[in-house]
Amino acid sequence: MTTRFLIALVAHVSALLLSAPATAQDHPDLSGFWGPDFVTDTAIRLPQLLAQVPPDAVLIEDSGAAEFPRGEFGGLVLTPEAAEHAANWDAAQDMTIQRVCLPPSIVYAVQGPFPFEVFQTPELIVFQYEYFDQTRLIFMDGRAVPENQPYSKMGFSTGHWDGPELVVETSNIAASTITNNGLDHTDDVRMIERYRLSEDGTRLHATQWFSDPAVIVTDGARYISWTARPGEHVFPYECDPSFALEYAQIGAE
Repeated sequence: MTTRFLIALVAHVSALLLSAPATAQDHPDLSGFWGPDFVTDTAIRLPQLLAQVPPDAVLIEDSGAAEFPRGEFGGLVLTPEAAEHAANWDAAQDMTIQRVCLPPSIVYAVQGPFPFEVFQTPELIVFQYEYFDQTRLIFMDGRAVPENQPYSKMGFSTGHWDGPELVVETSNIAASTITNNGLDHTDDVRMIERYRLSEDGTRLHATQWFSDPAVIVTDGARYISWTARPGEHVFPYECDPSFALEYAQIGAE
């Protein structure tokens, strides 16, 4: 291979790169392992993200390991039907052999105290959650929701870039929990998230906004953040349904 040929080859490749359409590299790269951030200092929150949350949405504070006690919903106003359902909720119902290993929907899971990995390409971004080994596909190619798209706990997600922020819209989410204490959403829940890196790239910030008029009069929102942990990966989530038997024994004591 001659020097003249190498120069020509490099020039050709450079021209192709310069004329190529925009790729994920033209946007922030969210790839990597993100561990739950248990910082409670709200001063770290990015005002740019908070400004995008609808002004009438209630920002509930249950991200991470914290969970609301029975009857507490972070300021969300429930419809009469949802309030009655929550009042009749019994934690033991979710701790049976049949239900203890059922994963929650992304509405609740996104804020849980578990890490996740991001794999980013121009057309598709993949979120691999450690929580219940769930995988989420975020289509970045402009496709619409297929007419026959089934409902699932992860739903159907499409994304686009708004400057430095990844905006994800999710529909077709199967009915599940919002706050894990009796407040459940329907199949009609709508969710929008925004993801943004900190200036130094060591923290990933996100807001989650959700609306479901059948169960909440006021829309809900969360602020979530994670810390980069280079070189780490998610572990398998092995849910043992026999835990339900131990729970029943504890409750009987």
